[in-house]
Amino acid sequence: MNSTSQQQKAITAFGDFVSTPLDTLLQQHLETPTESAVLALFHDVAANVPAYQAFLQEQGIDPATIQSLADFQNLPAIAKNNYISRYPLTDLCRNGQLSECDMIAASSGSTGKPTFWPRFFSDELQIATRFEQIFHDSFYADTKRTLAVVCFTLGTWVGGMFTTNCCRYLASKGYPITVITPGNNKTEIFRVVQELGAGFDQVVLLGYPPFLKDVIDTGIAQGVQWQQYHIKLVMAGEVFSEEWRSLVAERIGASNPCYDFASLYGTADAGVLGNETPLSICIRRFLAQNPDAAKALFGESRLPTLIQYDPISRFFEVEDRTLLFSGNNGIPLVRYNILDTGGIISYDAMLKFLATWGFDPIHHPDICIASQPARGIRPLPFVYVFGRSNFTVSYFGANIYPENVTVGLERSPISQWVTGKFVLQVQEDADKNRFLCIVVELAPGIEASEDKKQAIASSILSQLLRLNSEFANYVPPEYQMPQLALAPTGDREYFPIGVKHRYTRKS
Repeated sequence: MNSTSQQQKAITAFGDFVSTPLDTLLQQHLETPTESAVLALFHDVAANVPAYQAFLQEQGIDPATIQSLADFQNLPAIAKNNYISRYPLTDLCRNGQLSECDMIAASSGSTGKPTFWPRFFSDELQIATRFEQIFHDSFYADTKRTLAVVCFTLGTWVGGMFTTNCCRYLASKGYPITVITPGNNKTEIFRVVQELGAGFDQVVLLGYPPFLKDVIDTGIAQGVQWQQYHIKLVMAGEVFSEEWRSLVAERIGASNPCYDFASLYGTADAGVLGNETPLSICIRRFLAQNPDAAKALFGESRLPTLIQYDPISRFFEVEDRTLLFSGNNGIPLVRYNILDTGGIISYDAMLKFLATWGFDPIHHPDICIASQPARGIRPLPFVYVFGRSNFTVSYFGANIYPENVTVGLERSPISQWVTGKFVLQVQEDADKNRFLCIVVELAPGIEASEDKKQAIASSILSQLLRLNSEFANYVPPEYQMPQLALAPTGDREYFPIGVKHRYTRKS
């Protein structure tokens, strides 16, 4: 693409974004047949992305034969290992041109070697619509002067810069939003809120859930009067409980969690795939109170993140309880397996299911004003996400891999004390603060001691900091040291003999 067409693409995309009201855009998307949109994406990628052309060729697939949704759903899924890491970065981009993108984000891989994710300005505008849904539908930010405080880490990681850009695009569209970027510096966040917050109708904190809770709790201890700033929270990267939401709501003086919070389903791979809405939060809060209904709906007794998505922007499918999505981006993705377990539920199927449990979210007092549903009730499909299935745990938004911990156990003299087996999990204390817990199996004949425990924890921490840039940058220093437990060889709870060992455990 030459500089003139690149310029034209940017002007057209921005003109459309600024001039199209959110209601109009989502209505257009609801009226667009999903099948034609996803087939158009496939044929565009097959024609213009060298890596995908090579991938299809290797699989013996002629793009011309893909003519229906059924054909599309028979295409092999792509993932990091069979696609992203197999081809040069330039070949993953349209026309083999990395220069057609103007921004690159990085995500930590299991070895600590980052994966790079380029994108162009127009890709960010698609994602800005997800932020617009939250700021318009949940926070009424079209009529309220809003200070958006970006508390995601700033740098090459996807959260900070992407969020900052999207909030600024909303300001360009006419929303009275002012953005400030203290990143994950708590002292700076308190200064920003206390010196500027009173000049706005509301203050939105955007960050990872455990970090935002830490900010709120530390602020309370330092005398920050959160209630006076009408705080709203935008979160990403973590599944949290409704008890957690209620506790945080109480601490910031939020009166309606359905409208004061919103979580994004965000990834470095493709930006934001969907977002919580007042409706999805209302439903999730009902399911949290009714575990039998949740188990009937999700097939598990744990509660996933529940969001709504725009199928024209990001098209979801489920294969073997794993989510696949397709969407346009700097690296366009077709049937991409992000290694998240979950499922999809249509809008009508969701309401029908809830009716069988005697629950009508549309007329629930939390999302109704004078018996009329307020904003944020849109007939978009739902996707639910349990999180990564590939043995990672998510902590303060950082994906932590067993491989990162293994290296810490392989140092001398630690390697003589342990078998190499461990269980990694994220747990919550009584006050809903998260901590990283690692149970390590001692070698036969080795006794546990406080010295060994400290040496192992310090070794693991030093390797996490060295290998995992997300961990080093997302997790506040006071939450980085893992809480370690030492278990004897063959411990029945954690290391039963003769059973295939799993290195992570969901809390």
